[in-house]
Amino acid sequence: MTDDDPDAAMDADAEASGAAGGGDTAVRRDRFSGGPAREFLSSLAADAAIFEADLAVDRAHVVMLAEQGIVDGAVAGEVLGALDDVEAAGHGALPDGEDVHEAIETAVIDRVGPDGGRMHTARSRNDEVATCIRYRLREDLLAAIEATVAAREALVEVASEHTETVMPGYTHLQPAQPTTVAHYLLSYEGGLARDTERLLDAYDRVNRSPLGAAAFAGTPFNIDRDRTAELLGFDGTVRNSMDAASARDFLAESANALATLATTLSGLAEDLIVFSNKGVVELADAYSSTSSIMPQKKNPDTLELTRGVAGDAIGEATGTLSLLKGLPRAYNRDLQRAHASVFEIAGEVREATEVAAGAVATADWDEAALAAAAGEGFSTATGVADLLAMGGMPFRTAHEIVAAAAEAVDDGDSPDTAAAKVDEATRKVTGEPLSAYVSREDVESALDPAESAASRDSAGGPAPEAVADELAAAEAGIAKNDDALAAERDALADASEALDAEVDRYV
Repeated sequence: MTDDDPDAAMDADAEASGAAGGGDTAVRRDRFSGGPAREFLSSLAADAAIFEADLAVDRAHVVMLAEQGIVDGAVAGEVLGALDDVEAAGHGALPDGEDVHEAIETAVIDRVGPDGGRMHTARSRNDEVATCIRYRLREDLLAAIEATVAAREALVEVASEHTETVMPGYTHLQPAQPTTVAHYLLSYEGGLARDTERLLDAYDRVNRSPLGAAAFAGTPFNIDRDRTAELLGFDGTVRNSMDAASARDFLAESANALATLATTLSGLAEDLIVFSNKGVVELADAYSSTSSIMPQKKNPDTLELTRGVAGDAIGEATGTLSLLKGLPRAYNRDLQRAHASVFEIAGEVREATEVAAGAVATADWDEAALAAAAGEGFSTATGVADLLAMGGMPFRTAHEIVAAAAEAVDDGDSPDTAAAKVDEATRKVTGEPLSAYVSREDVESALDPAESAASRDSAGGPAPEAVADELAAAEAGIAKNDDALAAERDALADASEALDAEVDRYV
């Protein structure tokens, strides 16, 4: 994406005299039109991603120029008609150029003649490209938001079916405490909810128009920046013209929000890979693959790729910040390399979100295997310690007793046998029997993984009633974000219709 346009402040007549002729483009003349570095400088191929965005920006700018009396209405109609022809022909039909902006302008001049050059009056490729990037990135962010909301809906749906399905909970990948599938899945819904909010926040800052900043120092023409922002569906403008033309912090913010989302997905993917390995979850065939040589294999390949996308996204976020960190104001050609890969990673993260959601929605959660695994490693130990503390014993003493019992308790022990070992440890530590604090029956109940999970009914805990509150809150949050997404999409659609209507007045 070439920017730094020396012609930004030219008046309409001077612009028109620069019609493309021979092998020249709309911007470069003999001195700068050839040489071995031309291909290196060109971003035309990569600019296919913003072809539609540039056409929209061109149309809004030309309409505004006509409304302000800067360009004659008839000329505006010719230019807008030529833009329709360029769009119909497609990006692949554009003439050679350093970037899509120059190529489109050249194509318009080829069709209209010198008056086609008036479309670039009162702007630079600096503010033009900044606007195109934001215009395109809005769609990428909304698509990622939509996928994230849908993933949360999938998590909530599966969670609602497993509010009492006990499963092992881990810390350091070691059995820690029993929980439920619903509680586990809602932990990721909470993370994805924050990812949704981050993407919506990034969208708010992306959705500001830089158009009208020109090269960076504004323009003497009587333009209406707010009008072009309105026609393009932006919520307002980036007011300072130097900031508007040069800033790419919105790219860094978006890349980081996407990387954080990808990291959330990577954790979910890793968990499902581990659960699949342990035999407590089976992924659907649609989200698995087999080996080319070992026909018995069922591999969680889609989740491994989801995990891998996080590395790409983190690399993109780091790369964007690294590119920006040493740049002075205002425009520098380094910025040409700042956005295309952000568009790419946005698509990859969106796809990974959809895949992870589909894997969860279609997985088979083996309730019997999960329940059996939930009690492994004396995972109910904390519940026993809590029970002793509620019976009047200092928690640290209770912790010492249960730690001593843990050395003797085996995974195959019955509740009665395990309780007897706790009783023995209590006598050793306190000199008193277990019954001095709690009943043997209550201890046996606390040793049951399902009872252990059900007892932890604090806000946000795994007990069914606490999970019910979480489910309700999650559904409310999803509905709120879904409404926000719909509102943003409607605003863009309305702006697009309004721009089309204005164009039709001239063509």
